[in-house]
Amino acid sequence: MASKATYAAVAVAGIALASGAAWWYQKPKASGANVSSTAAGPAAGGGAGKPVTVEAAKVEVVRLVDDAQAVGSLRSRRSVVLRPEVSGRITHLNFTDGQRVRKGQVLVQFDDQLPLAQVQQSQAELSIALANQKRNQELVAQNFVSQRSLDESAANLQVAQAKLSLAKATAARLKIVAPFDGIAGIRLVNPGDYLKDGADIVNIEDIDALFVDFRLPERFQSKVRRGQIARVDLDAMPGQKYTAVVQAIDPLIDANGRSVAVRACIDNRQLRLRPGMFARVNTVFGQRDNATVIPEEALLPQGVGQFVIKLTPGADAQTWTTQRVPVQVGIRRPGKVEIMGGLLAGDTVITTGQQRIQRDGMKVSVVVLNAPAAPSAKSPAPAPAPVEALAPQAAGGANPCLVGMPDMGVAPAQGRRKAAPPPSPGPQESGTRPVPRNPA
Repeated sequence: MASKATYAAVAVAGIALASGAAWWYQKPKASGANVSSTAAGPAAGGGAGKPVTVEAAKVEVVRLVDDAQAVGSLRSRRSVVLRPEVSGRITHLNFTDGQRVRKGQVLVQFDDQLPLAQVQQSQAELSIALANQKRNQELVAQNFVSQRSLDESAANLQVAQAKLSLAKATAARLKIVAPFDGIAGIRLVNPGDYLKDGADIVNIEDIDALFVDFRLPERFQSKVRRGQIARVDLDAMPGQKYTAVVQAIDPLIDANGRSVAVRACIDNRQLRLRPGMFARVNTVFGQRDNATVIPEEALLPQGVGQFVIKLTPGADAQTWTTQRVPVQVGIRRPGKVEIMGGLLAGDTVITTGQQRIQRDGMKVSVVVLNAPAAPSAKSPAPAPAPVEALAPQAAGGANPCLVGMPDMGVAPAQGRRKAAPPPSPGPQESGTRPVPRNPA
């Protein structure tokens, strides 16, 4: 028992001695660390020590285009599917697939023998009614017949005239004519076919001008205007760009997608484009030639505002002084942001290391200072063509997209090209019931 107590006392004494020795050796090192930390503190805080190292860039002046991207589809300016109003058998087709047709041209003729016979019968009855009316007028003047006979003959004359008009209208409905100038599609019928009323015959497309329908987010509804320019890229024609003119903005904003429908028009008198093509639309709202931009990473959001840390030259060429400046942000581009107010061209702002800046007036040293790009390094974006420049075209006449837009300062088209064949002979009464697929 005595030996165990001795061993325990020796162990406790050894542990106490080791702990005291460890404390004694570590005390000077901790003090040295505190001294170093204290000495480094002013340097990190921008005091008399070494300045904080940051990266910075200068405010550049570039040309910015205020635009918005969307996707859409091309549509015919006017498009209908011709359908008969009455049943009948086709006797003649006066067009070929893909042929250009003119308004009023007879395209389809149905069997009209019976209606024409009814017209002749009605004409004969009208002749008899006219003769009876004339004879009764003479007899009444001589007091040979009563006034009642004259009134009955006048009523019979009106009935005969109505029968003749009805017979002519029935015969006219058996002729289907083109409702406007356009290009015929692929017919779905042949001569000899018996069609019921409402059956599809052929589609007519007016593609001298094409509509491109697209949607923009509701935040752009205050920017988009009639007459603005939109650049159109087509996946089917890579590398080719087309210019469209905004013609209409839907007053109703879609509650589902919170977007506004926009319709622009492309001059297609060269017939290179076709309805149904997929289009990428870049609507141009305006441009600024002297826009000031900075790198996007220079912005410091704080509350509802945006700030940047501006640098001003210090006491020597190697040091700068910081200053927090509120700015107004404009157009954003990949990696760049426009500054509407708060900075001037040539000012220097911090892009990396803002978290080290604790207060205004700190001294910093700039590691990388991005110089503004040379003018020849990147050609500026092409300016949008004015609407007036779109009016004259090599195809002759005014741009069909600008016809009907007097507020754009363009007169209506005169002497427009007419390449369609002459209309077929025969009466021009329409027997069609065109079903428009999109309003003109």
